[in-house]
Amino acid sequence: MEVRRLRMLALPAALLLLVCAGCAAGTERFASAPAGFWNGLWQGFILIVTFVISLFSDTVRMYEPNNVGALYDLGFLLGAMICLGGGVGHQGRKKSRVRVRKEKEWEEIGAKVEEKVRKGIRKWLDEPERGEGDWEEIGRKVEERIKRELKEWADE
Repeated sequence: MEVRRLRMLALPAALLLLVCAGCAAGTERFASAPAGFWNGLWQGFILIVTFVISLFSDTVRMYEPNNVGALYDLGFLLGAMICLGGGVGHQGRKKSRVRVRKEKEWEEIGAKVEEKVRKGIRKWLDEPERGEGDWEEIGRKVEERIKRELKEWADE
C-alpha cells in the first residue's frame, strides 16, 4: 500500500519539478528578451528548486543574469520572501502579544515577591504589620540587627 502511494506522489512531483526547471533562471529562454518583474517573482518563488538543480547542472542558475534590473530584483526578492516565509506579518504581532502577557505575569510575580519580602522582614524584626510601612526605618532596623548578629558571631 505504501509503495503504491509513493508511486502516485512521484509522478506529480516529477512533473512539478520539470515545470519549475523549465522556468528557471539561466535557461536559454531569456537570451533574446531579458527577464522582468513577473519572471523574477516566479524565479524567487522556485528558489529552492533551482538551487538544487543548479548544483547538478551548469545551465540552470538561481538568479537570471539577463534581466531588466530593479524590477526583476524586486520580483525575485518578493518571491524569495514568499518561498522562505519572510516578512513581518503575523509573527511580529504574535510575539508582541506574548511579550505583553509575559510582562504582566512578571509584574504580578514581582508584586507577590515584594509582599512576601515585606512580611518576612517584618516577622524577622518582630514588628507588627502596619500597612505599607516606612522602608527607611525597616532598613535601619535590618542594618542594626545584621551588625548585632555579626558582632555576636565575631565574639564567639
